[in-house]
Amino acid sequence: MYGLWRSERYSLFLILLVSLILARLTGNLLLAFSVSSVIYLGHHLLHIKRLLQWLQKGQINQAPHATGIWEEIYYLIFKLRRRNRRRKKQLLRMLDRFRTATAALPDATVILGNRDEIDWFNDAAASLLNLRREDLGQPVTNLIRHPRFAAYIRQTQESATINMPSPVNDGIQLEIRIVPYGEDSRLLIAQDVTQLRFMERVRSDFVANVSHELRTPLTVLRGYVETLSDMDSEMPLPARYGKIFNRMEQQTARMQQLIDDLLALTRLESGEVQTPEPIDIPEMLQSLCEDFDQIPQSHARICLDIRTDKGILGNEADLRSAVSNLILNAIKYTPADGQIDVVWNVSDSEARIDIADNGPGIPREYIPRLTERFYRVDGIHAQTRPGTGLGLAIVKHALLRHDGELRIDSQLGKGSCFSCCFPASRVTKVP
Repeated sequence: MYGLWRSERYSLFLILLVSLILARLTGNLLLAFSVSSVIYLGHHLLHIKRLLQWLQKGQINQAPHATGIWEEIYYLIFKLRRRNRRRKKQLLRMLDRFRTATAALPDATVILGNRDEIDWFNDAAASLLNLRREDLGQPVTNLIRHPRFAAYIRQTQESATINMPSPVNDGIQLEIRIVPYGEDSRLLIAQDVTQLRFMERVRSDFVANVSHELRTPLTVLRGYVETLSDMDSEMPLPARYGKIFNRMEQQTARMQQLIDDLLALTRLESGEVQTPEPIDIPEMLQSLCEDFDQIPQSHARICLDIRTDKGILGNEADLRSAVSNLILNAIKYTPADGQIDVVWNVSDSEARIDIADNGPGIPREYIPRLTERFYRVDGIHAQTRPGTGLGLAIVKHALLRHDGELRIDSQLGKGSCFSCCFPASRVTKVP
């Protein structure tokens, strides 16, 4: 590059020398310098014109012929354009591979623009969502007209999904998720979950049927055990037989509770829609706290704090079961000299029932799994405080039926707080 600039300086020096010679011959210095400047500028203007024509024609394989600094300019532009062309080919190959891979996905994939218009979709989307090539550019809500989908696409969240039947076949169940990406684009993914929902229904039906079948013989067995235990007052039995009958009675009662919880959980998971009714939450909490205060065994003191007289739209039996499970858990794990706070409050964004205790607390790593079926925290409390392991699963599904969620906050040695949170749309005045 330095040699090119030196060559350009030599050319300029030569033009100046010719100008001085012309000025010496003609005796007009201004004319001589003007002629030399026009020649020098004309040379560069000629190459600028050739450069513009070369760029306009898009000829990449051959650069215009030149010498000096213009030769280097042409070469650098030629090399840059050739590199960009190779990069463009690589990007096109990557895009083709991406589209080929995406088209082969079994899940329907649709790229939506900033106005929710369809920019691209794969073959699975054509078969599951009934999309065609002429639908490109059309708003997706004009083609998928299910009310649940229309509401979802307007207020979608990254982690939210909806289930709806396929526009092609009502027997196909789809799980739809919309994921934002880039600045103003979104990715719609629809998965065929028909078989998964069928297996869930089979599992639910199996649990319900087995529970019903077990309930009758268990009731008979429990009746006989209670009869034999009651005979001890009329005809004293040996001490070892009395212990056996007591133990049998405890285990049959536990099995009965397990069956009842399984049936309740199956009913909650069935998704049967019930007409929501106004629930007097303050009255329900007052009744529950009074019921637990009647427990003959000593337990932690229950303090009720009602901060609003509003209620919730929903099913009272389901909510009563959920809150009852949470209070019962707090009683189990809180020392007799401790305290359990039950708080009902409504804010602008949500309504909450908080059940807080000052028990031993729960390790943080166990909290995400607490609502799983039969899951219990490892340790001494799992042995000393019997239970079915279904209570929090029942709470979770009962809240889901009310568009709510269960939030758990706990610290070791300080206690736990279980919060039943409901959206503001569920809050209502109690007649």
